[in-house]
Amino acid sequence: MRVDVHAHLWSQAYLDLLTRLGNDRAAEQGRLGAGTTEAELDARFEQMTTAGVDLQVLSTTPAPPHFENESAAVEAARFVNDEYARLVQEHPGRFKAFASLPLPHTDAALAELGRAVDELGFLGVAITTSVLGRTLADPAFLPVYEELDRRGSVLFVHPAGVGAASPLIGPELTWQIGAPIEDTVAVMHLIVAGIPSRFPRMKIVLPHLGGALPMLLPRIDRQNPWEAPETPELPSLAARRIFYDTVGHNHIPALRLAAETLGADRLVLGSDFPYQKGDGFTEAVTYVQRSGLPENDVTNILDRTAVDLLGLGTD
Repeated sequence: MRVDVHAHLWSQAYLDLLTRLGNDRAAEQGRLGAGTTEAELDARFEQMTTAGVDLQVLSTTPAPPHFENESAAVEAARFVNDEYARLVQEHPGRFKAFASLPLPHTDAALAELGRAVDELGFLGVAITTSVLGRTLADPAFLPVYEELDRRGSVLFVHPAGVGAASPLIGPELTWQIGAPIEDTVAVMHLIVAGIPSRFPRMKIVLPHLGGALPMLLPRIDRQNPWEAPETPELPSLAARRIFYDTVGHNHIPALRLAAETLGADRLVLGSDFPYQKGDGFTEAVTYVQRSGLPENDVTNILDRTAVDLLGLGTD
């Protein structure tokens, strides 16, 4: 089974709700063709068929239900999770889903996590690389990680689209360089805080080949002991506890570096639909096939590792 772990979907109703609740950036997602109209779904399924992708795991990030107002966050999270549940029920051979949580509100997030996994059948949760300015190592999120660890469930991480809170990463740089920088910062927050080893049964999935992590990991190992001596294990060891999707925009050297540095066994197929669609969606698969990696690694990356990771082998 070929599973795309990194695919987005936003109905116009959900985006309108986010806008009404105060997210003034949500509307921009509506022009990307990742909605729920019959035409949009038909076009999506046609692209999946062309690329040989059987199943997509949907996530709302980077348009999550994160609000400082708890009632707003809960309303938006329940709305979109119910919407995803209906889509999975209507298209069981095409969609699974990661739940959105009403963060940063811990108790409400735990309640929605339980509902989404136990009642709606979701595979885990999706979270942004930072949540309203809070890092992923914020103590408020530890109970969520503890519950995911107890369940052996998935934490899918995606850039928030805030330029890593840097004034130097303006709107013209937010996604082309800001997103992989956010990936890199987030994974290091997790590693320095010891989250991967503290919650070993929680399956963390980072996008975009881990950002700059494959290139920087040897440097990090050398710098870490004097800069962050409280880190509980060597960063390169912690990095091997995490999974990474293959969204690399058809750049084979980056994919090969990630396989060599992080391990081909830690890579899973991602498309980043709708940011990669049409030929770009197909290339998300074909560039892995053309990468020159060993045939068994390619097969595992495209068709096996995600199935095992998500527990889909018995579906």
